[in-house]
Amino acid sequence: MAASDTTHRMGARESAAAPEHEAALAPTAQSNWIVWELEAAVTVTAPGLLHDAEEIVRQVLAAVDHACSRFRADSELVALQPGMASGVRVSPTFRLLVERALDAARMTGGAVDPTLGADLAALGHGPDIPGEHSDPPNTAGSPGIRSVPVSPVPSPPGPVPPPAPRAPGWPQVHVDGDVLTVPAGLRLDLGATAKAVAADLAAAEVHRRLGCGVLVSLGGDLASAGPGPQDEQSEAKSGQWQILVQDLPADPAQHISLAPGFALATSSTQKRRWLHEGTQVHHILDPRFGLPAEPVWRSVTVAAPTCLEANAFSTGAIVRGFKALEWFRAEGISARLVDSRGRVAATGDWPAQNYLPAESSSRGGLRRG
Repeated sequence: MAASDTTHRMGARESAAAPEHEAALAPTAQSNWIVWELEAAVTVTAPGLLHDAEEIVRQVLAAVDHACSRFRADSELVALQPGMASGVRVSPTFRLLVERALDAARMTGGAVDPTLGADLAALGHGPDIPGEHSDPPNTAGSPGIRSVPVSPVPSPPGPVPPPAPRAPGWPQVHVDGDVLTVPAGLRLDLGATAKAVAADLAAAEVHRRLGCGVLVSLGGDLASAGPGPQDEQSEAKSGQWQILVQDLPADPAQHISLAPGFALATSSTQKRRWLHEGTQVHHILDPRFGLPAEPVWRSVTVAAPTCLEANAFSTGAIVRGFKALEWFRAEGISARLVDSRGRVAATGDWPAQNYLPAESSSRGGLRRG
Protein backbone atom coordinates (compact mmCIF):
# COMPACT_ATOMS: atom_id res chain seq x y z
CA MET A 1 0.00 0.00 0.00
CA ALA A 2 1.38 3.41 -0.84
CA ALA A 3 1.03 6.13 1.71
CA SER A 4 -1.58 8.67 0.82
CA ASP A 5 -1.18 10.79 3.85
CA THR A 6 1.63 12.81 5.28
CA THR A 7 3.66 12.94 8.42
CA HIS A 8 4.52 15.16 11.28
CA ARG A 9 7.40 14.51 13.60
CA MET A 10 6.43 12.72 16.73
CA GLY A 11 7.96 10.54 19.31
CA ALA A 12 7.17 8.64 22.41
CA ARG A 13 9.05 11.17 24.45
CA GLU A 14 9.27 14.87 24.17
CA SER A 15 12.46 15.46 22.22
CA ALA A 16 13.28 18.65 24.14
CA ALA A 17 13.11 16.99 27.54
CA ALA A 18 15.95 17.94 29.85
CA PRO A 19 18.39 15.13 30.81
CA GLU A 20 17.28 15.08 34.43
CA HIS A 21 13.71 14.80 33.30
CA GLU A 22 14.59 11.88 31.02
CA ALA A 23 16.22 10.11 33.95
CA ALA A 24 12.95 10.26 35.86
CA LEU A 25 10.98 8.60 33.09
CA ALA A 26 10.27 4.93 33.32
CA PRO A 27 12.17 3.21 30.50
CA THR A 28 10.60 2.89 27.10
CA ALA A 29 12.03 1.49 23.88
CA GLN A 30 11.38 2.42 20.27
CA SER A 31 12.05 0.81 16.91
CA ASN A 32 11.85 2.60 13.55
CA TRP A 33 11.75 1.39 9.97
CA ILE A 34 10.42 2.40 6.56
CA VAL A 35 7.18 1.03 5.20
CA TRP A 36 4.95 2.34 2.40
CA GLU A 37 7.65 4.98 1.76
CA LEU A 38 7.16 6.54 5.18
CA GLU A 39 8.54 6.08 8.67
CA ALA A 40 6.96 3.54 10.95
CA ALA A 41 7.71 3.37 14.65
CA VAL A 42 6.59 1.37 17.63
CA THR A 43 7.31 2.41 21.23
CA VAL A 44 6.61 0.19 24.21
CA THR A 45 6.62 0.76 27.95
CA ALA A 46 8.42 -2.57 28.48
CA PRO A 47 11.76 -2.45 26.59
CA GLY A 48 12.21 -6.22 26.75
CA LEU A 49 9.12 -6.65 24.60
CA LEU A 50 10.22 -4.33 21.79
CA HIS A 51 11.25 -7.07 19.35
CA ASP A 52 7.98 -8.94 19.76
CA ALA A 53 6.01 -5.72 19.45
CA GLU A 54 7.72 -4.81 16.19
CA GLU A 55 7.00 -8.26 14.78
CA ILE A 56 3.32 -7.89 15.63
CA VAL A 57 3.14 -4.46 14.00
CA ARG A 58 4.88 -5.76 10.88
CA GLN A 59 2.41 -8.65 10.65
CA VAL A 60 -0.56 -6.29 10.85
CA LEU A 61 0.90 -3.97 8.20
CA ALA A 62 1.64 -6.90 5.88
CA ALA A 63 -1.95 -8.11 6.13
CA VAL A 64 -3.33 -4.64 5.40
CA ASP A 65 -0.94 -4.17 2.50
CA HIS A 66 -1.86 -7.50 0.94
CA ALA A 67 -5.55 -6.66 1.23
CA CYS A 68 -5.72 -3.16 -0.20
CA SER A 69 -2.53 -1.99 -1.92
CA ARG A 70 -3.07 -0.31 -5.28
CA PHE A 71 0.64 -0.75 -5.98
CA ARG A 72 1.08 -4.53 -5.99
CA ALA A 73 -0.42 -6.87 -8.54
CA ASP A 74 -1.08 -9.64 -6.02
CA SER A 75 -3.17 -7.57 -3.61
CA GLU A 76 -6.77 -8.50 -3.04
CA LEU A 77 -7.90 -5.08 -4.23
CA VAL A 78 -6.13 -5.32 -7.58
CA ALA A 79 -7.11 -8.94 -8.12
CA LEU A 80 -10.81 -8.38 -7.40
CA GLN A 81 -11.27 -4.94 -8.96
CA PRO A 82 -12.35 -6.25 -12.43
CA GLY A 83 -15.27 -8.19 -10.93
CA MET A 84 -16.47 -5.69 -8.32
CA ALA A 85 -19.33 -4.39 -10.45
CA SER A 86 -20.93 -7.85 -10.26
CA GLY A 87 -20.08 -8.38 -6.60
CA VAL A 88 -17.04 -10.23 -5.23
CA ARG A 89 -16.36 -12.13 -2.04
CA VAL A 90 -13.72 -10.46 0.09
CA SER A 91 -11.60 -11.48 3.05
CA PRO A 92 -12.47 -10.30 6.58
CA THR A 93 -9.50 -7.89 6.50
CA PHE A 94 -10.51 -6.31 3.20
CA ARG A 95 -14.12 -6.09 4.32
CA LEU A 96 -13.06 -4.33 7.53
CA LEU A 97 -10.95 -1.82 5.59
CA VAL A 98 -13.80 -1.02 3.20
CA GLU A 99 -16.31 -0.67 6.03
CA ARG A 100 -14.00 1.68 7.92
CA ALA A 101 -13.44 3.73 4.77
CA LEU A 102 -17.21 4.10 4.40
CA ASP A 103 -17.40 5.07 8.09
CA ALA A 104 -14.89 7.85 7.37
CA ALA A 105 -17.03 9.03 4.46
CA ARG A 106 -20.11 9.21 6.69
CA MET A 107 -18.21 11.01 9.49
CA THR A 108 -17.07 13.70 7.10
CA GLY A 109 -20.21 14.08 5.04
CA GLY A 110 -18.38 12.68 2.02
CA ALA A 111 -15.29 14.92 2.29
CA VAL A 112 -13.31 11.69 2.50
CA ASP A 113 -14.33 9.37 -0.33
CA PRO A 114 -12.70 5.94 -0.89
CA THR A 115 -13.66 5.84 -4.59
CA LEU A 116 -11.01 8.24 -5.88
CA GLY A 117 -8.62 5.55 -7.15
CA ALA A 118 -9.18 6.36 -10.84
CA ASP A 119 -8.85 10.10 -10.18
CA LEU A 120 -5.53 9.62 -8.38
CA ALA A 121 -4.25 7.39 -11.18
CA ALA A 122 -5.28 10.00 -13.77
CA LEU A 123 -3.19 12.54 -11.85
CA GLY A 124 -0.22 10.19 -11.95
CA HIS A 125 -0.39 8.80 -8.42
CA GLY A 126 -0.16 5.06 -8.55
CA PRO A 127 -0.03 2.38 -11.19
CA ASP A 128 -1.73 2.83 -14.53
CA ILE A 129 -5.17 1.43 -15.03
CA PRO A 130 -4.79 -1.09 -17.89
CA GLY A 131 -5.99 0.39 -21.13
CA GLU A 132 -6.32 3.90 -19.70
CA HIS A 133 -2.70 5.05 -19.42
CA SER A 134 0.13 3.41 -21.30
CA ASP A 135 2.86 6.05 -21.10
CA PRO A 136 6.17 5.05 -19.53
CA PRO A 137 6.40 6.14 -15.91
CA ASN A 138 8.45 9.06 -14.73
CA THR A 139 9.72 7.69 -11.45
CA ALA A 140 11.86 10.65 -10.50
CA GLY A 141 11.28 11.16 -6.82
CA SER A 142 9.21 8.66 -4.94
CA PRO A 143 8.52 5.19 -6.38
CA GLY A 144 4.90 4.67 -7.27
CA ILE A 145 4.31 8.36 -7.84
CA ARG A 146 4.57 9.66 -11.33
CA SER A 147 3.18 12.30 -13.62
CA VAL A 148 1.39 10.97 -16.66
CA PRO A 149 2.77 12.79 -19.73
CA VAL A 150 0.15 14.47 -21.86
CA SER A 151 0.22 16.48 -25.07
CA PRO A 152 0.40 20.26 -24.66
CA VAL A 153 -3.00 21.90 -24.68
CA PRO A 154 -3.32 25.50 -25.93
CA SER A 155 -4.47 27.98 -23.31
CA PRO A 156 -8.14 28.84 -23.64
CA PRO A 157 -8.81 32.35 -24.92
CA GLY A 158 -11.08 33.26 -22.01
CA PRO A 159 -11.40 32.47 -18.31
CA VAL A 160 -10.63 28.90 -17.30
CA PRO A 161 -13.92 27.05 -16.88
CA PRO A 162 -14.68 25.61 -13.46
CA PRO A 163 -13.92 21.92 -12.99
CA ALA A 164 -16.69 19.50 -13.80
CA PRO A 165 -18.50 18.24 -10.70
CA ARG A 166 -18.14 14.60 -9.78
CA ALA A 167 -20.96 12.52 -8.27
CA PRO A 168 -20.17 11.12 -4.81
CA GLY A 169 -18.88 7.59 -5.21
CA TRP A 170 -18.96 6.20 -1.68
CA PRO A 171 -22.80 5.88 -1.40
CA GLN A 172 -22.62 3.54 -4.40
CA VAL A 173 -20.31 1.08 -2.63
CA HIS A 174 -22.15 -1.76 -0.94
CA VAL A 175 -20.99 -4.41 1.50
CA ASP A 176 -23.43 -7.25 2.13
CA GLY A 177 -21.86 -9.87 4.36
CA ASP A 178 -18.61 -10.76 2.62
CA VAL A 179 -19.79 -9.55 -0.80
CA LEU A 180 -18.51 -6.19 -2.02
CA THR A 181 -20.05 -4.35 -4.95
CA VAL A 182 -18.48 -1.29 -6.57
CA PRO A 183 -20.04 0.16 -9.73
CA ALA A 184 -18.07 0.00 -12.94
CA GLY A 185 -16.11 3.19 -13.43
CA LEU A 186 -15.31 3.60 -9.75
CA ARG A 187 -12.02 2.37 -8.32
CA LEU A 188 -11.24 2.12 -4.64
CA ASP A 189 -8.36 3.89 -2.95
CA LEU A 190 -8.25 2.96 0.73
CA GLY A 191 -4.79 4.39 1.33
CA ALA A 192 -5.47 7.07 3.94
CA THR A 193 -8.06 5.28 6.04
CA ALA A 194 -6.31 1.90 5.75
CA LYS A 195 -3.13 3.41 7.23
CA ALA A 196 -5.10 4.77 10.16
CA VAL A 197 -6.92 1.47 10.67
CA ALA A 198 -3.57 -0.33 10.52
CA ALA A 199 -2.25 1.89 13.33
CA ASP A 200 -5.35 1.19 15.44
CA LEU A 201 -5.17 -2.56 14.80
CA ALA A 202 -1.43 -2.77 15.44
CA ALA A 203 -1.57 -0.89 18.73
CA ALA A 204 -4.51 -2.93 19.97
CA GLU A 205 -2.86 -6.22 18.97
CA VAL A 206 0.45 -5.39 20.65
CA HIS A 207 -1.33 -4.53 23.89
CA ARG A 208 -3.59 -7.58 23.68
CA ARG A 209 -0.74 -10.03 23.14
CA LEU A 210 2.02 -8.46 25.22
CA GLY A 211 0.15 -6.48 27.86
CA CYS A 212 2.43 -3.42 27.74
CA GLY A 213 1.65 0.16 26.80
CA VAL A 214 2.32 0.91 23.13
CA LEU A 215 2.39 3.80 20.70
CA VAL A 216 2.37 2.98 16.97
CA SER A 217 3.26 5.68 14.44
CA LEU A 218 2.73 5.30 10.70
CA GLY A 219 3.79 8.43 8.88
CA GLY A 220 1.83 10.84 10.98
CA ASP A 221 -0.93 8.50 12.10
CA LEU A 222 -0.49 7.55 15.77
CA ALA A 223 -2.48 5.08 17.82
CA SER A 224 -1.89 4.03 21.41
CA ALA A 225 -3.11 1.23 23.64
CA GLY A 226 -2.53 0.22 27.22
CA PRO A 227 -0.83 2.41 29.83
CA GLY A 228 1.41 5.31 28.92
CA PRO A 229 4.97 5.86 30.20
CA GLN A 230 5.31 6.90 33.83
CA ASP A 231 7.03 10.09 34.96
CA GLU A 232 7.84 10.15 38.66
CA GLN A 233 8.75 13.87 38.72
CA SER A 234 5.78 15.22 36.82
CA GLU A 235 2.34 14.15 37.90
CA ALA A 236 0.84 16.12 35.02
CA LYS A 237 2.84 14.16 32.45
CA SER A 238 2.83 10.77 34.11
CA GLY A 239 1.08 8.21 31.95
CA GLN A 240 0.96 10.59 28.98
CA TRP A 241 2.73 10.13 25.64
CA GLN A 242 4.89 13.19 24.96
CA ILE A 243 4.64 14.19 21.30
CA LEU A 244 6.16 16.88 19.13
CA VAL A 245 3.65 18.07 16.52
CA GLN A 246 5.33 19.61 13.49
CA ASP A 247 4.97 19.01 9.75
CA LEU A 248 8.08 20.46 8.03
CA PRO A 249 11.12 21.77 9.95
CA ALA A 250 10.20 25.40 9.19
CA ASP A 251 6.64 24.97 10.43
CA PRO A 252 5.48 25.97 13.92
CA ALA A 253 6.01 23.20 16.45
CA GLN A 254 4.18 22.29 19.62
CA HIS A 255 4.76 19.74 22.34
CA ILE A 256 1.66 18.02 23.63
CA SER A 257 0.75 15.21 25.97
CA LEU A 258 -1.57 12.56 24.60
CA ALA A 259 -3.55 10.41 27.01
CA PRO A 260 -3.07 6.66 26.58
CA GLY A 261 -5.73 5.06 24.48
CA PHE A 262 -6.08 8.10 22.23
CA ALA A 263 -4.86 8.70 18.70
CA LEU A 264 -3.53 11.51 16.58
CA ALA A 265 -3.36 12.08 12.82
CA THR A 266 -1.99 14.81 10.58
CA SER A 267 -2.90 15.51 6.95
CA SER A 268 -0.64 17.82 4.97
CA THR A 269 -0.66 19.51 1.60
CA GLN A 270 3.12 20.06 1.75
CA LYS A 271 4.19 16.47 1.20
CA ARG A 272 3.30 13.82 -1.33
CA ARG A 273 3.48 16.35 -4.12
CA TRP A 274 4.46 15.73 -7.72
CA LEU A 275 4.37 17.42 -11.11
CA HIS A 276 1.40 16.80 -13.34
CA GLU A 277 1.01 18.64 -16.63
CA GLY A 278 3.59 21.13 -15.41
CA THR A 279 1.71 21.88 -12.20
CA GLN A 280 2.51 20.76 -8.66
CA VAL A 281 -0.31 18.70 -7.26
CA HIS A 282 -0.80 16.92 -3.94
CA HIS A 283 -2.51 13.71 -2.98
CA ILE A 284 -5.58 14.89 -1.01
CA LEU A 285 -8.40 15.15 -3.52
CA ASP A 286 -11.65 17.05 -3.26
CA PRO A 287 -14.26 14.36 -4.05
CA ARG A 288 -16.54 16.97 -5.61
CA PHE A 289 -14.16 17.30 -8.54
CA GLY A 290 -11.60 14.50 -8.22
CA LEU A 291 -8.84 17.14 -8.09
CA PRO A 292 -6.38 18.22 -5.37
CA ALA A 293 -8.07 20.26 -2.66
CA GLU A 294 -7.18 23.92 -2.45
CA PRO A 295 -4.18 24.12 -0.07
CA VAL A 296 -5.80 26.51 2.42
CA TRP A 297 -4.08 24.56 5.21
CA ARG A 298 -0.47 23.45 5.27
CA SER A 299 -1.44 20.78 7.74
CA VAL A 300 -4.26 19.74 10.03
CA THR A 301 -3.71 17.59 13.12
CA VAL A 302 -6.62 15.98 14.95
CA ALA A 303 -6.81 14.04 18.22
CA ALA A 304 -9.56 11.47 18.67
CA PRO A 305 -10.32 8.18 20.42
CA THR A 306 -9.24 6.25 17.29
CA CYS A 307 -6.75 6.93 14.56
CA LEU A 308 -9.46 6.31 11.97
CA GLU A 309 -11.52 9.19 13.36
CA ALA A 310 -8.49 11.46 13.65
CA ASN A 311 -7.42 10.71 10.08
CA ALA A 312 -10.91 11.13 8.65
CA PHE A 313 -11.33 14.56 10.25
CA SER A 314 -7.83 15.80 9.40
CA THR A 315 -8.26 14.78 5.77
CA GLY A 316 -11.78 16.16 5.67
CA ALA A 317 -10.53 19.52 6.98
CA ILE A 318 -8.04 19.79 4.14
CA VAL A 319 -10.87 19.18 1.69
CA ARG A 320 -13.26 21.64 3.32
CA GLY A 321 -10.69 24.44 3.48
CA PHE A 322 -11.76 27.52 5.45
CA LYS A 323 -15.09 25.90 6.32
CA ALA A 324 -13.22 23.34 8.42
CA LEU A 325 -12.89 25.80 11.32
CA GLU A 326 -16.63 26.25 11.66
CA TRP A 327 -17.16 22.51 11.23
CA PHE A 328 -14.65 21.57 13.93
CA ARG A 329 -15.88 24.21 16.37
CA ALA A 330 -19.47 23.04 15.95
CA GLU A 331 -18.51 19.39 16.44
CA GLY A 332 -16.01 20.03 19.26
CA ILE A 333 -13.20 18.30 17.37
CA SER A 334 -9.76 18.74 18.96
CA ALA A 335 -7.53 19.99 16.17
CA ARG A 336 -4.58 22.18 15.25
CA LEU A 337 -4.71 23.82 11.82
CA VAL A 338 -1.72 25.57 10.22
CA ASP A 339 -2.62 27.85 7.34
CA SER A 340 -0.61 28.68 4.22
CA ARG A 341 1.17 31.52 6.07
CA GLY A 342 2.10 29.39 9.06
CA ARG A 343 -0.56 30.77 11.38
CA VAL A 344 -2.02 28.31 13.87
CA ALA A 345 -5.66 27.89 14.85
CA ALA A 346 -6.92 25.44 17.46
CA THR A 347 -10.37 23.98 18.02
CA GLY A 348 -12.05 21.79 20.62
CA ASP A 349 -9.77 20.65 23.45
CA TRP A 350 -6.56 21.23 21.53
CA PRO A 351 -4.21 22.99 24.00
CA ALA A 352 -3.03 26.50 23.23
CA GLN A 353 0.70 27.20 23.52
CA ASN A 354 0.16 28.81 26.94
CA TYR A 355 -2.36 26.23 28.02
CA LEU A 356 -2.13 25.06 31.65
CA PRO A 357 -2.39 21.30 32.16
CA ALA A 358 -5.84 20.17 33.24
CA GLU A 359 -6.91 17.02 34.99
CA SER A 360 -8.62 15.66 31.95
CA SER A 361 -10.12 16.55 28.62
CA SER A 362 -13.43 15.44 27.29
CA ARG A 363 -12.69 14.07 23.83
CA GLY A 364 -9.22 14.61 22.50
CA GLY A 365 -7.22 13.19 25.41
CA LEU A 366 -4.84 16.15 25.17
CA ARG A 367 -2.73 18.33 27.40
CA ARG A 368 -0.03 20.82 26.69
CA GLY A 369 3.31 19.02 26.89
